[in-house]
Amino acid sequence: MSSEDLEKYEAEMELQLYREYRDVVGLFGYVVETERRFYLTNHVDLQPRSTENGEMYFEVVMEDAWVWDMYRPARFVRNVRVVTFKDVNVEEITKADLELPPAEGRD
Repeated sequence: MSSEDLEKYEAEMELQLYREYRDVVGLFGYVVETERRFYLTNHVDLQPRSTENGEMYFEVVMEDAWVWDMYRPARFVRNVRVVTFKDVNVEEITKADLELPPAEGRD
């Protein structure tokens, strides 16, 4: 397989993943970003923790999640637990975020 074939394959996989994301995003209430993954979920519990020597880390537990990862054969996951020393971003998805604004000049 040439590098061009590999690039084409990866581009097709990313497009397929984006289309799947577009189809499922309306099913979820939260977006969770970690340093390694991007998740859609309906339940997220983020708990700050600290080690014995005072370092801060985060424990994130999600239920019924969808994972943005083109190399996973199954992207829907029942339970996810992430432990990380890096930043975690949790955003609530509002349905207005998913709607396109009305086009000017159309009724």
